[in-house]
Amino acid sequence: MRRLIAFLTGLGLLASLTVGTVAAGGPPSLSFFVDGAQYRTIGTPTDFTNTGAPASSFETIYALGDGLINVAEAAPGQPGFRGGRWKVLPVTWNTAPVQLTSDEQVLMYAANGWITIGTTPVKEFECPVIPVQGNQ
Repeated sequence: MRRLIAFLTGLGLLASLTVGTVAAGGPPSLSFFVDGAQYRTIGTPTDFTNTGAPASSFETIYALGDGLINVAEAAPGQPGFRGGRWKVLPVTWNTAPVQLTSDEQVLMYAANGWITIGTTPVKEFECPVIPVQGNQ
């Protein structure tokens, strides 16, 4: 009987840990597009905001807003990729928001006045870039 109670208690503890991790959302992850391909990353605590790091050391991620996947300038293996150092620029929509999938589209929308790209980064950080399967 004691073994059964110990087993059930252990099982309950294991279940509560699993539920706690799922309820907390697990490790933070982000997704973004680069030239039509989707990539993901794992959020890290690294924050270079207001550290004085040169702007040229960062690649831009355009934050498109709620419900939309962000867009980045480059991915690993592409010219200009800076090893996963990012500055996030906010986008304000002047028309109905749509999903964009490349920085060329973002810049075209800005040139047409359909969006406004903020000039002050909301965050500067470093994180890895991982291709989403099927996008390679």
